Amino acid sequence: MPHESGEPHQPTGTGAPTPDPYGPGKVYRSRGRARHRARRRSLRIAAWTALGVVAVGGGGLAYLYSQLNGNIQGTDINAALGKDRPGEQRNGSMNILLLGSDSRAGTHGQYGSGVTGARSDTAMVLHVDKTHKKASVVSVPRDTVVERPACAKPGGGTAPAEHRAMFNESYQAGGPACTVKTVEKMSGVRMDHYLEVDFKGFTKLIDELGGVNVTTSKAIKDDSSHLSLPAGKHTLKGEQALELVRTRHAVSDGSDLGRIQLQQTFIKALLHRVDSIGLASDPTKLYDLADTATRTVSADSDLASATKLLGLAKDLKGIKPDRMNMVTLPVTYDPKDPGRVVPLKKASHQVWDALREDRPIPGSAADNSVGDRGDAPVTAGT
Repeated sequence: MPHESGEPHQPTGTGAPTPDPYGPGKVYRSRGRARHRARRRSLRIAAWTALGVVAVGGGGLAYLYSQLNGNIQGTDINAALGKDRPGEQRNGSMNILLLGSDSRAGTHGQYGSGVTGARSDTAMVLHVDKTHKKASVVSVPRDTVVERPACAKPGGGTAPAEHRAMFNESYQAGGPACTVKTVEKMSGVRMDHYLEVDFKGFTKLIDELGGVNVTTSKAIKDDSSHLSLPAGKHTLKGEQALELVRTRHAVSDGSDLGRIQLQQTFIKALLHRVDSIGLASDPTKLYDLADTATRTVSADSDLASATKLLGLAKDLKGIKPDRMNMVTLPVTYDPKDPGRVVPLKKASHQVWDALREDRPIPGSAADNSVGDRGDAPVTAGT
């Protein structure tokens, strides 16, 4: 992955490097309002990662909705995808695709030079069960070899289908709608929504929260991401948090699979942070956070309003970190290219079937996977 000086990305496996940059893994979404006095409602920012989702709890005056609505960028993925999609789940459960884009727009080369466009370098499928009390998060490795369907390009024309495409290139081929289409094709699970954040937005959101608390069991130093943390307790502000979720050389086997473990740990740390800062009692802080989130996060058009985001946040607010099962899609190294991974057919079907049927993901699904191995040297909270 490139760092600020533009180092080429090292792929997941042991093959030759590829010139594809890596982005953050957390995605956030928030919306705030208050109904005067006793009608003030709690809205909590829940973040998931390249990013997570963020739901914020609290107040803010209803008349500010129009300003916040104007901040939100929306994409009509339903129009782009048409009717050839998996069926909707009608039992109250939902699936949200969380994207972390590696876009350098507006960063003035801070995260690497010579990098154009954007890729969905972090992708997580968040499944909220029908009770809205439990959730499963499935991380899709960026280097996964997939069957990418033909996709409409945002500027017009069509990106042709590709037999052996790298997963994160779907965003570059056809924007977020193409990534949604690719996930739906590989999983058979309909994505009800998507949320996305890029480098710049990620750092702003973490700074607005006042940082996130983590504990490192050993020192971590990664020259590529520029992360340098001694063992112990830390409050990571925006830039350090981004360095953490971009780190891979200093953890596990040095691949993207180890980095996914850091991202999943960071999501839980972020949820702990949101839970601890008491936004409901500080409407000014709540509004500032909501304003920052709506300026830096994009979503599908069905979510791109204050009312819809408030509804989503209320749906998510009952989910605690200990009620989230976070896994990596079961994969193995690609025999045709050890720098890539391919889904384990039976195990990945077990994962997607569980989401489709609103069941817990069986632990046995990851038994033979090269993902989720080893312990991340970072834990949530302090």
